[in-house]
Amino acid sequence: MSAVDNHSNKKSGKNFTFIIAGVIAIVAGLLFAYLMFYTAPEENMEMVKIIAVTEEGCIAETMDGFSVNIGDCNGQPGQFVEALVDQKTKERAAAMNPTS
Repeated sequence: MSAVDNHSNKKSGKNFTFIIAGVIAIVAGLLFAYLMFYTAPEENMEMVKIIAVTEEGCIAETMDGFSVNIGDCNGQPGQFVEALVDQKTKERAAAMNPTS
C-alpha cells in the first residue's frame, strides 16, 4: 500500500475547464449586450441652432436645450440647420442634470 495516489483525476480537470469556459462566455455575452444596446447611437434628424463653429465641428443647440456636436457644417452661428442628433447623448445629459 502506497500513501501516494498515482491516479490522475481527469474528471475534475474537465469540470474546471468547462467552468472557466462558461464564465468567459457569460462575460463575452454581457459585453456584447452592453456594446449593442447602451453605446450604439440612436440618431434622429432634428432642427438645431448653430451656436459655435470649432475645429472639432459645429456646436449646436437642440430645440429642447441640449448642446451637441454635429460635426462639420457650412453654417454660421445663429443659423438653423437640420442635423443628426444622438438621442442617447441627450438622455445621458438629462440624467446628469435632473433639475431641467
